[in-house]
Amino acid sequence: MSKKLIECVPNISEGRDLNKINEIAREVETVEGVKLLDIDPGKATNRTVITFVGEPDKVIEAAYRLIKKAKDLIDMRQHKGAHPRFGATDVCPLVPIAHISMEETARYAQKLGERVGKELHIPVYFYENAATENKRRNLAHVRSGEYEGLAEKLQNPDWQPDFGPNIFDDSVAQSGAIAISARDFLVAYNINLNTTSTRRANAIAFDIREAGRVKRLGNPITGKKVLDENGKPVRIPGKFKGVKGIGWFIEEYGIAQVSYNITNIKAAPVHLVFDASVKAADQRGVRVTGSEIIGLVPKKVMLDAADYFLTKQQRSLGISESEKILIAVKSLGADDLKPFNPKEKIIEYLLEDEAPSKLVDLTLKDFADLTASEAPAPGGGSIAAYTAALGVSLGTMVANLSSHKRGWDERWQYYSDWAVKGQKYKENLMHLVDEDTQAFNKIMAAFKLPKKSDEDKKVRAAAIEAATLYATEIPLKVMQTAYDSMAVMLEMAQTGLPASISDVAVGAMAARTGVYGAFYNVKINAAGLKDRSKAQTLLDKAKIILEQAQAKEIEILALVDAQMK
Repeated sequence: MSKKLIECVPNISEGRDLNKINEIAREVETVEGVKLLDIDPGKATNRTVITFVGEPDKVIEAAYRLIKKAKDLIDMRQHKGAHPRFGATDVCPLVPIAHISMEETARYAQKLGERVGKELHIPVYFYENAATENKRRNLAHVRSGEYEGLAEKLQNPDWQPDFGPNIFDDSVAQSGAIAISARDFLVAYNINLNTTSTRRANAIAFDIREAGRVKRLGNPITGKKVLDENGKPVRIPGKFKGVKGIGWFIEEYGIAQVSYNITNIKAAPVHLVFDASVKAADQRGVRVTGSEIIGLVPKKVMLDAADYFLTKQQRSLGISESEKILIAVKSLGADDLKPFNPKEKIIEYLLEDEAPSKLVDLTLKDFADLTASEAPAPGGGSIAAYTAALGVSLGTMVANLSSHKRGWDERWQYYSDWAVKGQKYKENLMHLVDEDTQAFNKIMAAFKLPKKSDEDKKVRAAAIEAATLYATEIPLKVMQTAYDSMAVMLEMAQTGLPASISDVAVGAMAARTGVYGAFYNVKINAAGLKDRSKAQTLLDKAKIILEQAQAKEIEILALVDAQMK
């Protein structure tokens, strides 16, 4: 069964003393099975965002220890910073990452809050999906008045904490309060401006954020507020739902920024927020110089940004993931203030094992050396899949070159679509490189099962048959995928860049070789199946695919030869 994973992103009210920050963050690593992903301090905000991930019970234990250490080391009576705050650990959101619902994550948040309130004597407020009443869902409402207004807040019957003390004694004066939640993934995102004016930065934020700005009569800044029938100010909503934003001056960099919390990355993709901010700034004579992603970001955010900017540039979307990440970083100016290292900023990369665990993660040399060794795997099936992957990579290259050819600009989308198809075939074939080796390993594991009793022998025989069937189906899948990928080479032979026609030929031959190689793996593994009817069905399918691939190769090479004449 897959592990449940949640992320925890506590924000502590210390961004300058690295010794304190590291001592607090190290508490996370005292819990086995929890991975500390990121520590992102900010001097001007005097605030650090810490990110870690793991199974729910372990994560809330690590969060408890971090909150306790922050209470010991941070005195809120001495704290000053640009960011709103009311506690040593100001907020502690839990985010569902894998195999866990938001509702279950909220229950873990409340479990953590109850322990913090009772054992650490800290006022606890639940917000967003962990909130106990609707008016507490919004963090801005929960934190209103900030630390300086906490003593008064604790006396207000409407703002009693969910757990913990409701008196502002010496302990609470030092620790402040904490807001704990379960929420969707939040992207903390700042836009850098070539101005020192917080007023201009705020004006941009008002254009973009969901709350917008207060409606006024006459002058939009100094005019009289328009009130509704309840006497509350009427608001002009901003451009995006799920976005909170303010403007501030960052002394560390000497510039004003628009600081956003994007709480719904579907409704407000980062790239659209960035572009809208650029336009809003331009209307005020201000230039956006770049942006800053605080903490971590899901890979999809960067890939979606890359596709958006590539489309605007009329460039092919069928490029590698690493190229797309680079395009996103440069288009957003995400390395404007400090380097953006994808391996340290993108959550999926941080969760990857440090040592290569897949064949496709090896270097070309290491892959070749392992294949040539006395180890039985990787074998012919994996090599067939890899050969086909190289073949469609060549076809994809031709599509990308055609998309960017001078004079063919009106057809860039057509070639981009083919390049995207090629990338998908390549990714599937690369996955099958490892899948074929894993299939072989399953057969070996089945043969090692005990065979002492009749029951043992029965279980062992069933396991061998199931593993052999799987090891026959995988190369058949390689055959089908490699054959399907030849459509890219056929299209490029007909319409692609003439100067690259030889690459189309090599790609077609490599794909057909992949089909042929995988065919022999189907044959040898099908021979081991006890169910001969099933074996014959698989062999019949394999023969049809082989014949189709041979015919397709002949068709493609004929087109290539005709062009080369």
